Amino acid sequence: MDMKRQSVIQHLGLLEQANLISTHRRGREKLHFINPVPLYEVYARWIRKFEEGRLGLLHDLKQELERNEK
Repeated sequence: MDMKRQSVIQHLGLLEQANLISTHRRGREKLHFINPVPLYEVYARWIRKFEEGRLGLLHDLKQELERNEK
């Protein structure tokens, strides 16, 4: 990586505090895993409502184009 080790550790600490990752110690190793629940909650609250309209428009466009092919 193009970051110093201390910066990476600091960033991982912030992600852990925000509950975006979980950690598990195995001996001297500290393993990091993505926590999908809060990421999904962000998606559901902020992104999905904008995505639904766009996907609806794309679906309608697909239907119209397929009708014109026949």
